[in-house]
Amino acid sequence: MVFTLVRGATLCGFVGLVLLAISTATDYWMQYRYSGNAANQGLWRFCINRKCHTHTLTVAFWDATRAFMLLSVLSCFAGVVLGATASKRPRSGRVKTGGIALLLSGFLAILALAIYTGMTMNFFGKRYIDWRFSWSYIVGWIGIILALGAGVLQLCAHQRSMSEPIPASVSDT
Repeated sequence: MVFTLVRGATLCGFVGLVLLAISTATDYWMQYRYSGNAANQGLWRFCINRKCHTHTLTVAFWDATRAFMLLSVLSCFAGVVLGATASKRPRSGRVKTGGIALLLSGFLAILALAIYTGMTMNFFGKRYIDWRFSWSYIVGWIGIILALGAGVLQLCAHQRSMSEPIPASVSDT
């Protein structure tokens, strides 16, 4: 049962890692109309009529969102690697450490998306009438749920492995 929890947590964490990386790298966090043209933006670039440009303004909330998302991806990667390498030995501290790394990843991504949400609502919400959050942003929230779920599963697997008696070895019989 413990092996199943660790493997499930690792799979859940891997999918969360992929989604967080996709969310961080893509340019569809927000869509809006700019001078009658379709426009979208991500953390790194903005696009108007499919012509993309890097952000020229250095805005603190973009920098904070980028930093927290990158730290989230790195933490999620560490949690997945620790879970994958410890799946054969759930009693090891790697499972617990991996679970903590995955929970940290989820909380860092929550912080990033909360900053982005608050600033977008206050800054762009007043500037553009026809705007909406787009799929990259939504994929980030799904990645958060998976990273947090994977962290909880790994911590449950560690707790369960510690409460089970140590199996007797074949040489003891």
